[in-house]
Amino acid sequence: MKIIAVLNQKGGSGKTTIATHLARALQLDGADVLLIDSDPQGSARDWSAAREDQPLTVVGIDRPTIDRDIKNVARKVDFVVIDGAPQAADLAVSAIKAADLVLIPVQPSPYDIWATADLVDLVKQRIEVTDGKLQAAFVVSRAIKGTRIGGEVTTALADYGLPILESRITQRVSYPVTAVTGMTVLEMESDGDAAAEVRQLANEIKQKFN
Repeated sequence: MKIIAVLNQKGGSGKTTIATHLARALQLDGADVLLIDSDPQGSARDWSAAREDQPLTVVGIDRPTIDRDIKNVARKVDFVVIDGAPQAADLAVSAIKAADLVLIPVQPSPYDIWATADLVDLVKQRIEVTDGKLQAAFVVSRAIKGTRIGGEVTTALADYGLPILESRITQRVSYPVTAVTGMTVLEMESDGDAAAEVRQLANEIKQKFN
């Protein structure tokens, strides 16, 4: 079992979009996947409930005991994806403790880049405690194609000393449109550019566990 925590304490970074799509992409690729919603607002749970025949199991653990509770709900799955909560440092710490990989979505904005500093510090502390067993990486989220800031974000994030995934999730109307129905772009637009970038992200993450 591999545990991927999608974390950023700043709201609006695209955590839930990435967590739901990543979990579904892994599932469609044949893996047994559990999605954990650790946000008290319950966005991933709302997304799941919007679809009657939801194929993805979503469990809410919105308390700072994720690292302990996860063992009781995810004993025989291939992947657990944790949709992180904004602003709650205790929940972030618990999710980091549980994780094999921390994925940090960051919008290409100076404010969002600066706002990741505290989370990066928490992640680096855990990496040190685990002698490097914990992996972590940034993923550029809600990028707007053709803008200069989209290119500059990689340079800015490099100063934090964590890897930056080649995959990017761009700003597209299709993401919120599919979310309303509890689905993903992988089902609604399986041959589209959005689905391709989600699959690329899932494949890049799987390579980190090989």
